[in-house]
Amino acid sequence: MSSLKQKTVSGVSWSFIDSFAKHGITFIFGIILARLITPREFGLIGMTTVFVAFLQPFVTSGLPNALIRKIDCKQEDYSTVFYYNLVISVLVYLILFLSAGAISNFFDEPRLKLIIRVSSLNIIINSFSVVQNVILVKRIDFKLLTKITIISVGGAGIVGITMAYRGFGVWSLVAKHLTIGIITTLLLWIWNKWRPSMVFSWKSFKELFSFGSKMLASVLLNTGHQHIYSLVIGKYFSASDLGFYTRAQNFKKLPSQNINGVVQRVTYPVLSSLQEDIPRLKAAYQKLIKSTMFITFILMMGMAAVARPMIITLIGDQWLPSVIYLQLLCFVGMWYPLHSINLNMLQVQGRSDLFLKLEIIKKILAVPAIMIGILLGIEAMIIAMIFNSLVAFFLNSFYSGKLIGYSSFDQLKDILPSLLFALGIGSIVFIIGTLLPTADYLTLIIQLAIATLLFFAGSEILNFKDYLYLKQIVTDQFSRKFNGKR
Repeated sequence: MSSLKQKTVSGVSWSFIDSFAKHGITFIFGIILARLITPREFGLIGMTTVFVAFLQPFVTSGLPNALIRKIDCKQEDYSTVFYYNLVISVLVYLILFLSAGAISNFFDEPRLKLIIRVSSLNIIINSFSVVQNVILVKRIDFKLLTKITIISVGGAGIVGITMAYRGFGVWSLVAKHLTIGIITTLLLWIWNKWRPSMVFSWKSFKELFSFGSKMLASVLLNTGHQHIYSLVIGKYFSASDLGFYTRAQNFKKLPSQNINGVVQRVTYPVLSSLQEDIPRLKAAYQKLIKSTMFITFILMMGMAAVARPMIITLIGDQWLPSVIYLQLLCFVGMWYPLHSINLNMLQVQGRSDLFLKLEIIKKILAVPAIMIGILLGIEAMIIAMIFNSLVAFFLNSFYSGKLIGYSSFDQLKDILPSLLFALGIGSIVFIIGTLLPTADYLTLIIQLAIATLLFFAGSEILNFKDYLYLKQIVTDQFSRKFNGKR
């Protein structure tokens, strides 16, 4: 038990560093690029991403999840998935290459044709790294992944900024994305010693695909749902509006998607190892939900409270329309980690059929939000997304909770104190920000200082169990490292 806990804590720690290094470095470079490139050019990349992101899941087809879940993976399993990924990636690229003109006409943006054909090369590049990444995730070796992430994202950021300074505009963003894929793939092959064998097993493929195919359908629905809003904005509004929305999404992703990514990558293999021990599985699941949502609520409410001075200070007045989008998106994004944990439980229990069923239901419920966006505007659409996110929580937790006896009501009861605490801090910080007659950068500094003080003082005074649990983990980690060095 202690060994598993230590492995989990180590995995979470390195995955957390990996995720925040990737998105943190990307975020910093993004701030610089936002001052060099116009919202319209960011919007063009947003249009491209819609179609690339939708076709990308076909390359993996849910097979990485099947490999991670399978306890006794053999060389033929890995090799089979590798060759499948490679072949499908070429087919997907050809589809995008041939349809680039039609996509360009759909958005009435002639420049998109060449942008799509070049940026889509990343699909083939990334297919070489899928199995390598899976092997490291199964080993919970996020230390190596972190090292690769820092080098690839840092190198890509330098390439993007250099090109932007030289006036390449949107092509600096394309080059940045391609560079990340190339460096990541090269380093995975250099530092991870796995190599494919000349074997493709239909037996292995059928076994993995029986689970992965349902995951593929679920991922397609989820990806389509995530990017349909960008598609609607790009089609019915303007490239600049999509640029503002995309920039707000990128700010929101820094805390939300990072925590979500850490939770997904680490908890899936760890919980999978406990799948036959329901009492231990439930205990680990409950602790995970409470501690994860405690952090998520604080970060998302804090970001919503400081959105205006943060955006103006970091990327300038030209991005001011992004402020309201970011504030509303924070209320959408704060539920993402909870969705992931509940859906991970369905995968752990082998219920990819329920996973798919839920995705279908939730995506049908998203249709009214899309219509609202077309009729009433982007802000109204995001408000509808908030409502959908709450409905999604009850749907996800109903089925996952049923499998291990941890209901939606129990989950809500466990996370409600954290939610109220975060709302309280966020409200105070937001009100103070509106009253301060200082420059935006000073307002941001003051708000962050007050938020930090309220968080630590409030957590200690109220004796929050989730805070104390996380504090103990951090203390133990530092103590172990310190004693080890001595």
